[in-house]
Amino acid sequence: MPDKIPADSVGIVVPQVAHFDQPLTLSCGLELTQYDLIYETYGTLNADHSNAILICHALSGDHHAAGFHSMDDKKPGWWDNAIGPGKPIDTSRFYVVCLNNLGGCGGSTGPTSIHPDTKTVWGASFPIVTVEDWVESQARLADLLGIQTFAAIIGGSLGGMQVLQWSIHFPERLKSAVIIASAPKLSTQNIAFNEVARQSISRDPEFHQGDYQAQQTLPKNGLGLARMLGHITYLSTDSLGEKFGRTMRHDEYQYNYGIDFEVESYLRYQGEAFTKRFDANTYMLMTKALDYFDPAAKEDGDLAKVLKPASCDFLLVSFSTDWRFSPERSEEIVDALVKAGKHVSYARIEASQGHDAFLFPLPRYMAALTGFLNRTHNTLLSDANKEAK
Repeated sequence: MPDKIPADSVGIVVPQVAHFDQPLTLSCGLELTQYDLIYETYGTLNADHSNAILICHALSGDHHAAGFHSMDDKKPGWWDNAIGPGKPIDTSRFYVVCLNNLGGCGGSTGPTSIHPDTKTVWGASFPIVTVEDWVESQARLADLLGIQTFAAIIGGSLGGMQVLQWSIHFPERLKSAVIIASAPKLSTQNIAFNEVARQSISRDPEFHQGDYQAQQTLPKNGLGLARMLGHITYLSTDSLGEKFGRTMRHDEYQYNYGIDFEVESYLRYQGEAFTKRFDANTYMLMTKALDYFDPAAKEDGDLAKVLKPASCDFLLVSFSTDWRFSPERSEEIVDALVKAGKHVSYARIEASQGHDAFLFPLPRYMAALTGFLNRTHNTLLSDANKEAK
């Protein structure tokens, strides 16, 4: 817990919940007649509502991106190193919004919520949602907050896919797009990883076809295994080697199936900790949303053609040791943007942390974010001056 709130922190934040009665027709064809979105805001919305930034979270993220919920918090929000006064996403300049997506388990309507008709937990009956559905619901939240156009929309990994979809679906509603450690669609290998994770969960005897809450059980073993698998893919060979190597828990082999190596202990801890904060049905749903994302499919794989409507400036960032979403995948987006005649900047960052690098305050990465958002801010000031004249 912090002894005191750091000067560059957004401080103590209070999540808010927006309720929507306007039905939302999902990509799967089903409809949510009503739903809630939980979100946090940092900074101050200016008079013409032009300085808003939307943060889109990754698979296991949520709305708590920065600051503290109380002085008892052991750590701040998941991207606190990038959001705050004087930080790359500068809350002395920008009004930052981050929400927990539909289907999440952080407070937005999802599998752990109560169905409005049956008054029981949604569980397995909660419909599968897609990146397109998330973007539509995010736009409705923006409408509620009085934000017609975002100064920037930013996201890493699955969050980056949401940013890309925003630029295609609502091109007039964002000035800048920051897509970090992402891809235009999943590789076959990534889909395979997701399927193994889902099988780990669904084959847990406590899963009960997704209705485990009604059975008062939890598929902890399956969810823990899914997280262990995922966690390995988020790290690099170098980062695992540097952190653990072949360090052992004992002086000699135990010749059983217990823990011999420190990395085994670490993975078991990560899996166990994850089951205490995340929902298995949500994990299933989020990985399917990843699998389904492929905006270029409607144009026979021509991403440049799909990106033609985009009108914002783009920053793409990748990391050298990220093999889950390799730099080549970001470069596919860059190439398509160049072909489509868009304004795009690209930074490939040398980093040892693998896919998780997008969560670290790496100097060159932070500098790229800062420089791009400084330009975004300067453009806002220039536009405001032109209007004043």
